[in-house]
Amino acid sequence: MTLARVWKKFARLCTHGIGAGALGLAMVAGLQATPAHADGYWSEVQKRGTLRCASAISPPYVMKDLKTGEYGGAYLDLCKQFAEVLKVKVEFVDTTWDNIVAGLQAGKWDMSPALNRTPARALVINYSGIAGYDEMNFAYLLASEKTKNPATDLSSFDVAGMRIGVMSGSAQDHKVTERFKKAQIVRLPDANGLNLALLSGRVDVAGADSTTNLLLQTANSEKVGLLEAHPALMKQGISFGLPPQLTYHDIQVLNIFLEEKVSLGSVDASLKHWSEVYLAGAK
Repeated sequence: MTLARVWKKFARLCTHGIGAGALGLAMVAGLQATPAHADGYWSEVQKRGTLRCASAISPPYVMKDLKTGEYGGAYLDLCKQFAEVLKVKVEFVDTTWDNIVAGLQAGKWDMSPALNRTPARALVINYSGIAGYDEMNFAYLLASEKTKNPATDLSSFDVAGMRIGVMSGSAQDHKVTERFKKAQIVRLPDANGLNLALLSGRVDVAGADSTTNLLLQTANSEKVGLLEAHPALMKQGISFGLPPQLTYHDIQVLNIFLEEKVSLGSVDASLKHWSEVYLAGAK
């Protein structure tokens, strides 16, 4: 599959999410009428001089070059741009999907980028408006007899002896845990670990967000197949996780910033760019 075809397939999903995300931001803006005020969480960030963004790897949203230590990804681009709005420096803090919510609660960082919106998380943290949407699919090794001709209802994966890998603590982890009762669930710290586990045969199937798995399959088209579940196992909004103490006004500052980035297509363009970077590095 060529990069152009990959992006066309991804953009078809993403464009719907971007449109719906922009609508969601507009709806959020009209829900309350709390007066604006000068003091707030972002004022404290400005006094500190640094915006701290969590970095849990999941290409093309959040990435890190293991050789150079340089951070990238569409949602880390948004962190950098929002730091420019606040006129502060940006600091990326390495973490895992297991700890990305707890870190917000503990004050270890100010934003958790590319975080799927779930009711359970919303009970303990705040969210920005939606910047896109996430679906889930399953990558598997084409040469494996265990995953030959997989059923779209996932029944052929939910059998004894099947090893399904997920990013520990991710939204996909929770959905896989709910759905699969017979298969063994293997939890890895991030997307890099999950991809390596599949390619090395440590797991038979990798359950991850559709874009991350699509990039893995495109980079390894002769080895890796993709299964889209029917009915879909999950479809969730993606946004920024925020500390629980943020006020409505604080959240609106970020939402207004995101609203313009989404509507201008900046998020879409950044996702395309970082997908190209990922695939170039995988060659």
